[in-house]
Amino acid sequence: MILNRRAVIDVGTNSVKVLVADVRGREVRPVLETSRQTRLGQGFYESRMLQAGPVADSARAVADFASLARESGARTVRVIATSAARDAVNPQDLIRAIESVTQVTVEIISGDLEAEWAYAGVTSDPKLGIAPLLLLDVGGGSTEFILGQGGCREFSASFAVGAVRLLEQNPLSNPPRAGDLAACLKEISGFLDSEVVPGLEPALRRGRMGGGCSGLHLVGTGGTASILARMELRSDGFDRSRIEAVRFTRAQVAFHLQRLWSVSLEERSRIPGLPAKRADIILTGVAIYQAVMDRFGMNELRISTRGLRFAALMD
Repeated sequence: MILNRRAVIDVGTNSVKVLVADVRGREVRPVLETSRQTRLGQGFYESRMLQAGPVADSARAVADFASLARESGARTVRVIATSAARDAVNPQDLIRAIESVTQVTVEIISGDLEAEWAYAGVTSDPKLGIAPLLLLDVGGGSTEFILGQGGCREFSASFAVGAVRLLEQNPLSNPPRAGDLAACLKEISGFLDSEVVPGLEPALRRGRMGGGCSGLHLVGTGGTASILARMELRSDGFDRSRIEAVRFTRAQVAFHLQRLWSVSLEERSRIPGLPAKRADIILTGVAIYQAVMDRFGMNELRISTRGLRFAALMD
């Protein structure tokens, strides 16, 4: 089968990302990966209105990445948009802004498809392709939970909790005040109990009773997970093999969480591995992982740098 060079541009709640890769069936060989923070979800969650400034910034980023993808030899360029775009009352503002400068159709994908693609992308990695997984894709506006093994998904859903959404709805002082972390974890835990547990916990029990979820791996994908691994490695670069080799205990995640919440934004911006522009939302992103590990008794977190964009190219 001939390799086919393709590109996907992912317009998320926090950033716009591009992946250019050579694709052959379920084999994806990245050629170019980069991102630009445009914070599409800024000022969004009270009115559900996408704001003009972030829309314009996102459209410019898409246009630049489309040009970069074509210069890199991509035969096709696909543009997808996720949580903020699908929740907005004015998604056409974003679509018009992007399509006017790129002439590429924008696809606003559903939460269900986002979860499906996250799982397909992660399990394209042979090391995770047959393992029982609880996959957690923490994004800016939503988090996808997928329980499965191989080609079978026992549970798959997208929920309205994300790093940018939490921060927009619960602004923090700088540095965070004593008690802010406990309040954030309590809010996330309450959300898990009311929204996630009723569907996921029975699926976990079914899997364990049938033997399919013994040795279940918790796997994180998306920006928060990769940056957490880079912080552990004290590395500002992106090295897929090193990032995916990281294994976090629950205590290690808690250590990073306490450290992040105990210092100012300026101090966080100087932490090796943590991009300065993500030094605010890393607080709530890591808190989601901690709350999930605590609630479901998961003692190890693995990292995958694959996910949504890998699957969008394979699709």
